[in-house]
Amino acid sequence: MILAVAIALAAAAPVPPAAPAAAAPAPSPTAQAPGAAAPASPAPAALPKIRLQRVAPEVVLRRPVQVVFEPGNDRRMYVLEQRGRILVVDPDDREAKSAPTFLDIEKQVNDRGNEEGLLALAFHPDYAKNRTFFLYYTAIDAERKRTNVLSRWKADADTGSAKADSEEILLTIEDPYSNHNGGTILFGRDGMLYLSTGAGGAANDPLSAGQDLGTLLAKLLRIDIDGADEGRKYRIPKDNPFIATAGARPEIWAYGLRNVWRMSFDRKTGELYAADVGQNQWEEVDIVTKGGNYGWNMREGLHAFPGGSPGKFGAEYVDPSVEYPHDQGVSITGGFVSRCAKVPALDGVYVYADLVSCRLWGIRAVDGTLVAGPEVLATTRNQLPTSFGEANDGTMYLVTFEGSQDARAKGGIWRIDTAK
Repeated sequence: MILAVAIALAAAAPVPPAAPAAAAPAPSPTAQAPGAAAPASPAPAALPKIRLQRVAPEVVLRRPVQVVFEPGNDRRMYVLEQRGRILVVDPDDREAKSAPTFLDIEKQVNDRGNEEGLLALAFHPDYAKNRTFFLYYTAIDAERKRTNVLSRWKADADTGSAKADSEEILLTIEDPYSNHNGGTILFGRDGMLYLSTGAGGAANDPLSAGQDLGTLLAKLLRIDIDGADEGRKYRIPKDNPFIATAGARPEIWAYGLRNVWRMSFDRKTGELYAADVGQNQWEEVDIVTKGGNYGWNMREGLHAFPGGSPGKFGAEYVDPSVEYPHDQGVSITGGFVSRCAKVPALDGVYVYADLVSCRLWGIRAVDGTLVAGPEVLATTRNQLPTSFGEANDGTMYLVTFEGSQDARAKGGIWRIDTAK
């Protein structure tokens, strides 16, 4: 989520964010002799500090909000500029002065609001064969209403550029406000497409979307884009959790999410990590599971939210793995669980950041239970973290705005490594 706030917190001393207390470990099932002490569990590895190395330092970027790598090709990093351009950057070319344009849809993207624009890209798992990719962006429809768009596109196998006339709109979601548009699309191991949507905007959830399974706002959706049901341009997976729930949209995988700004799968465990932006007091990291209700707007983090709308679909809420208060940051940016063989010290560490305090944190979790962290791994100071990216080999990248959230703010991309 790109948040229009001051950056005064950026210079604050790095203080680790608060986290929910981990549950007590279950007794070992291994039988022990009477009176014998149970063997000590090995302590989790310490979380290392990280360093950042600028990528393509001479290439001018304007409000970059995501980087995505072409499947099987780590020399082609696709950089999304919020206004509607996608550039192709070679992260190993430090001498490049410019980057070729893959696609420019500025004319159809509505980026008038600070949180509006081109928000996400995902390549089809078989991109090498079908040259298909997907975009999520905000637009103004024919009736002059704000809408969020998920669409399918094709690239030219010969030129490597997108076909500008190939768009097929799969899904639109009316969104009356300029903020809280969510904004990540990605594919799971199951081949399904996952999409995070925001609560629709303004403040306090005026649409009561969080606890309402009848709307696609404030949700995580899961659809099959390799087929189509009658009346749709996609299929509903048969194992989605709310297919048989009266009044529920069948696309929904999880709900009660205020505004997930970046989510990612752990490529080893398959767990889905989501960074959910809070309102007045708490930011949170959730590990999202099938059918989970993450509480908004009955809760913000672990805390009751005044004036929440309970809805009619249940009141059992999944606790966040981590939360932090607004004296440590006010707009969470989700990252990745590091699985890069080149950076073994970071293995299993989920790295995330805050747009305003410019802190990068790390945690380790096992089966959803926190075992290490959160710890501050770095502070970027004048670089505002807007997103993270992950190469095919697991190398992690940070995306930033330089110094401000001005409409023409320049940005940077940084390769993440451990500090020497």
